[in-house]
Amino acid sequence: MSALAERAETADGYRVRRTLPLRVELVRQLKRRRTLVMGAILAVLPFVLVVAFAIGGDPGSRNGQVTLMDTATASGANFAAVNLFVSAGFLLVIPVALFCGDTVASEAGWSSLRYLLAAPVPRARLLWSKLAVGLGMSLAAMVLLPVVAVAVGTAAYGWGPLEIPTGGSLPAGTAAQRLVVVVAYIFVSQLVTAGLAFWLSTKTDAPLGAVGGAVGLTIVGNVLDAVTALGHWRDFLPAHWQFAWADAVQPRPEWSGMIQGTAVSITYALVLFALAFRGFARKDVVS
Repeated sequence: MSALAERAETADGYRVRRTLPLRVELVRQLKRRRTLVMGAILAVLPFVLVVAFAIGGDPGSRNGQVTLMDTATASGANFAAVNLFVSAGFLLVIPVALFCGDTVASEAGWSSLRYLLAAPVPRARLLWSKLAVGLGMSLAAMVLLPVVAVAVGTAAYGWGPLEIPTGGSLPAGTAAQRLVVVVAYIFVSQLVTAGLAFWLSTKTDAPLGAVGGAVGLTIVGNVLDAVTALGHWRDFLPAHWQFAWADAVQPRPEWSGMIQGTAVSITYALVLFALAFRGFARKDVVS
């Protein structure tokens, strides 16, 4: 395979950058059924919550304690924040694992991976294209949910300031900016899941194994974070910082938790991406 690529590099008109363009890979992934199904699920969630609140009545405080969920119907901004809160821990993990874990393994499962490399597409180029599209689609999924939630929440409850459970509120404009920060942080915090899924995708020919493995390991991380006996060791778990974004929707935002969470997530992600590239460069591709 490598000898063929070396001969092709000397062929007239051959350019590494022209192999597997991002737009071609993006179109391929967008047309897949799992992409459409995942997008539909995320877009439907806000409507499901509106119906749930309509049937069950407006949420109210319990035991005298007011939580973010209790302010869901205060405004469109609050409704969007609640949608992110209920989905960040698990639902948003699935599209990240799906888009990053299904990408290389699916080619191997279809027995088309070796033909892509024989085209020839350099291995590093193939992985960069797959990873960039996977991360881009993961980010799009995270943007889709709050955008739809804001539209649905505004139609149902009106546009207004974001009411903070601990007291006070954020003006509508400021709330929109803070929600952008929240989405960005959730995306960064999910880079660990993306790294796990992508690494596993280069190790197996079974897409379900890569996706399921990444989701499973993410759940294990959440379980370990719940073990208080681990003490400060939990600070090294990405799951420990996944809800640090709540500090951004306060009258005076606190950034220290988000900074620590970002550092932990990026560190793990870089290691996992490096393992994926290193392992795939040496892998004997037969499928």
